[in-house]
Amino acid sequence: MIFVDTEEEFDWTAPFSRAARSVTAISALPEMHRRFVDRGVFPCYLCDYPVVADPGAADTLRSLTADGKSAIGAQLHPWVNPPHVEEPSARLSFGGNLPLGLEAQKLDALTDAITKAFGAAPTAFRAGRYGLGPQTLGLLAARGYRVDTSARAYHDYLAQGGPDYRAIGPDAFRTGPADALIEVPLTTIYTGMLRRAGTQWHRIAAALPRGPGLFARAGLLSRVPLTPEGVSIEEACAAVRQAARDDRRLLTFSFHSPSLVPGHTPYVRDAAGAARFRKWWDVMLDLLDRQGFRPITLSELTRAAG
Repeated sequence: MIFVDTEEEFDWTAPFSRAARSVTAISALPEMHRRFVDRGVFPCYLCDYPVVADPGAADTLRSLTADGKSAIGAQLHPWVNPPHVEEPSARLSFGGNLPLGLEAQKLDALTDAITKAFGAAPTAFRAGRYGLGPQTLGLLAARGYRVDTSARAYHDYLAQGGPDYRAIGPDAFRTGPADALIEVPLTTIYTGMLRRAGTQWHRIAAALPRGPGLFARAGLLSRVPLTPEGVSIEEACAAVRQAARDDRRLLTFSFHSPSLVPGHTPYVRDAAGAARFRKWWDVMLDLLDRQGFRPITLSELTRAAG
């Protein structure tokens, strides 16, 4: 399954700003969407507030999801999501760090905006910057969400004030109050000779100067998230082959919508980078077919989980 962080463009190196609300890259989604649909893949577009609030962007997404199989979900970027009460900061860019009442108000504003724009309430959610907090899952369950995809398997954001997912593997599981939610982590696979104790060895490597890179080049350990952003196709293909050998039942891929236009993210800086991005998907989808993986829609995933 492919999840798209469908969001505004902003300078990833600058402080968080409420003024960064442009969504011009949404116009590039239809071409990429056609590529996916031609291969039987129907993405879930996790939309944040600036996207939903922009009439042109909302129109584009309505046209993409008119197939009845692609889906709209929610993504909460606190710094551009009303109500605008807090002073934007790195710590408060993780929505789970907001006061409970404010997190709830922002989630309500986003959910209501999506419901009005698309005629149905969203059932899938991702916290911007993967920023789940201790109360987030309860807020989601109370509002009828069924799927959370905020956890990034084997990653942590503690140094930035965010959550720690190092103990979370790539497999989906029940979570939240009364197990009301399905957690669908962003798939990350360990490859290399030390992969069976990957989290332990990755912590050791991370404590060494340039340790992760040295471990990867030596064939000892690579931590590979399934995304074309910052991950070579060779690394990603090795991870998918390993996932198939390990009998992983669900693989989730992800990218940010601004990466479809050069210059908006660190991952696609120019036309050559954009060509590599699209080629990455061609190679990956061919491999998935050969490995026996088939696409699944959000609704199919929800039904399969019961």
